[in-house]
Amino acid sequence: MQFRDYRSEDKAACLALFDSNVPRYFDPSERQLFSDFLDDPRGPYFVLELDGDTVGCGGYAREEPDADGTRAVTFTWGMVDNARHKEGLGKALAEHRLAVIRRESGLDEVRLSTTPAVAPFFARFGFVAGPVEKDGYAPGMDKVEMRMAL
Repeated sequence: MQFRDYRSEDKAACLALFDSNVPRYFDPSERQLFSDFLDDPRGPYFVLELDGDTVGCGGYAREEPDADGTRAVTFTWGMVDNARHKEGLGKALAEHRLAVIRRESGLDEVRLSTTPAVAPFFARFGFVAGPVEKDGYAPGMDKVEMRMAL
């Protein structure tokens, strides 16, 4: 298992990862948003390779400080090949991003948005769920905002 920085030539493989997770984890309407993101990631973005295959991707972005001075980063577009779920790859991807984030100074919090079905996975890392936005991603696909103090 190897992590490396995303390169533009990884776009097709990352889009294939996205497609493997539709419709259970992503709505088809989000594909263009992800494609546009891959053209210009807002921060560090990583590819997870296993035996030469791209099996996961995800990153994070720094946010502007909140009015109260809280400095946060937000997880961006994390996913693992649907055929490889339950192999520990998602855990490795989350742990990698958190390790890189923890090496940055002056941060107070990590944030992410996910679905209610995935929220328990992130809760295992210490993320706490906030309010649920009904149909936040698409009709029938609610959004949960989660936060974890550093």
